[in-house]
Amino acid sequence: MRDTAFDVDWVFGYGSLIWNPEIDYEQASLARLHGWHRSFCVSSTRYRGTEDEPGVVLGLDRGGSCVGIAYRLRWESRDEAIRQLHEREIPDWEARVYRALVAEVRLGDGSTVPALTFAADRSRPSYARLSDDEIVRRLQRCCGRRGANLEYAINTWRALEAHGVHDVRLARLVRRLLAEKSQEPAEVS
Repeated sequence: MRDTAFDVDWVFGYGSLIWNPEIDYEQASLARLHGWHRSFCVSSTRYRGTEDEPGVVLGLDRGGSCVGIAYRLRWESRDEAIRQLHEREIPDWEARVYRALVAEVRLGDGSTVPALTFAADRSRPSYARLSDDEIVRRLQRCCGRRGANLEYAINTWRALEAHGVHDVRLARLVRRLLAEKSQEPAEVS
């Protein structure tokens, strides 16, 4: 008998889980989730920012669809992987930014499977609808326990592109970040 809150064998990643899953899995497949889209809509005061200078990270927000990676968990480490994901995505119940849900995802072979994923929780103060200018500002400047916000955005974009996935909005934001970064004056020693 499995002792977890979610009786699933698959996990759907749409952001850093694509390039840094940190869980044990036996199979990875491109997958599409309908009814949700990838969005920089979560303020980050721990992982990619601070209380004084909140970063911004990706969340699943209502509407559209999202292509990401579905991971089939290994049976023998499944419960531990789900526990690790909960600690990573919802480390503090009071300050949570995501809500866990199980949703049907369509795998690359056309089959559908129920997968655990984490959506932005619109009822929390961390949910943010930001302009592209504000998103870019935060991505350029913010840094938290897991590193620079800029790194997070670029790594996600590169990982998606490596899998043949072109996220138009993410690509536009990252290209803008890279263009602005290349125009910064060189530091003088």
